[in-house]
Amino acid sequence: MDLVPGKAGMAGEALKKEILKKVGQYYDLVHGMKRPFVPGKTKIPYAGRIYDQAELVNLVDSSLEFWLTSGRYAERFEKGLAGFLGVRHCSLANSGSSANLLAFMALTSPALGERRIRRGDEIITVAAGFPTTVAPIIQFGAVPVIVDVELPSYNVDCGQLEHALSEKTKALMLAHTLGNPFDLKTVKEFCDRHSLWLIEDNCDSLGSICHLDGEPRYTGTIGHLGTSSFYPPHHITMGEGGAVYTNDGVLNRLVESFRDWGRDCWCPSGRDNTCGNRFTQKFGGLPYGYDHKYVYSHFGYNLKPTEMQAAVGCAQLEKLPGLIEARKLNWKIFRDRLAELADKFILPEATKHSEPSWFGFILTVKEGAGFTRDDIVRHLESKGIQTRMLFAGNLVRQPCFAEMREGVDYRISGRLDNTDRIMRDAFWIGVYPGMTGEMTGFIVQTIKDFVGRQKAWV
Repeated sequence: MDLVPGKAGMAGEALKKEILKKVGQYYDLVHGMKRPFVPGKTKIPYAGRIYDQAELVNLVDSSLEFWLTSGRYAERFEKGLAGFLGVRHCSLANSGSSANLLAFMALTSPALGERRIRRGDEIITVAAGFPTTVAPIIQFGAVPVIVDVELPSYNVDCGQLEHALSEKTKALMLAHTLGNPFDLKTVKEFCDRHSLWLIEDNCDSLGSICHLDGEPRYTGTIGHLGTSSFYPPHHITMGEGGAVYTNDGVLNRLVESFRDWGRDCWCPSGRDNTCGNRFTQKFGGLPYGYDHKYVYSHFGYNLKPTEMQAAVGCAQLEKLPGLIEARKLNWKIFRDRLAELADKFILPEATKHSEPSWFGFILTVKEGAGFTRDDIVRHLESKGIQTRMLFAGNLVRQPCFAEMREGVDYRISGRLDNTDRIMRDAFWIGVYPGMTGEMTGFIVQTIKDFVGRQKAWV
């Protein structure tokens, strides 16, 4: 983008190159220095940003152009992520939570006719996960139908789907738990059989693969819509940021309408009259020729990301394959070295016919282990090892559900025994690429030492 013409522009470009060179040097001096790991003193976070010079250079490059809303970096990222996933369309949003909201709201559009989701319709989901998988359903006025999950996959119990089905069911909205794909073959066949929409919350699972009828496909690309989050703990980050992706052109157009104030026009920011019919159309009760840029087909939002977010994301996207492999390696280290503790913990297992891009390593303390989840979590935290619950545990037991009426605002199908067990007994530790061999070794030994002491006290 030439901001200034002629000699001034050339001088500006030369100065920008010098600035970006200095940014690289700044990274080396300030961010590139790594402190040595001191077991028991150096904090081991459950997740974190993995970045180098490229992210800072892109960020400053974007800021110097001072194009603050979505621009060339956003377009580049959307094309890059779509290419990685093998989908036709990708739309950036300002967060993964917004991405979930957009994916759901797209399915409420009148443009979908009788298949649209209306208030009072039912959406099958689970309570063992993050709230923003369920929140859009409730916020719109649809009814989440909660089913239990399975162990050790921590994903939806597909055996409960038929029982949860009713004449009001319109969709399934489910997350792949901690990178582990849910049983996509069974879920997709269920949705196809009953003409239901499927939204894959892929926020914790970017890069996970499901082998569907022998064909490897990325999670998030098998349902009608998939979503990602780029919050710092996730596989790649923009600081804040998210995306919705699909192979369906109509759904993509609806996602972008809801994202961009609900407008009917599809011109990118800063461009006018892309369709050539800006002043020659009739919409609703508006006068003929009313400016198409100010025609609204939905009650939408402004959920676009900034260009600077996207600039960071572009550098991150180039690192994604290596980041995925590092996560897989760290998960395997924990799974192999903690296998001997299977009498104390339910150890996680990958879903059949899948290759997870793991977000975390989850453990559920067994009955009779001699200690509780809270005991071991307190011990790990005291050693500087960060832990996390499986998000909401059981969402319907959270304070946000206190004023909601079971059977009206939401419906529980069957029992939530495993969900409650996860709430009481499960926790997870990180597998993010910033973990060194010293760190994973220390975590394993700390867990083993804790369990060994419990045995000695019995």
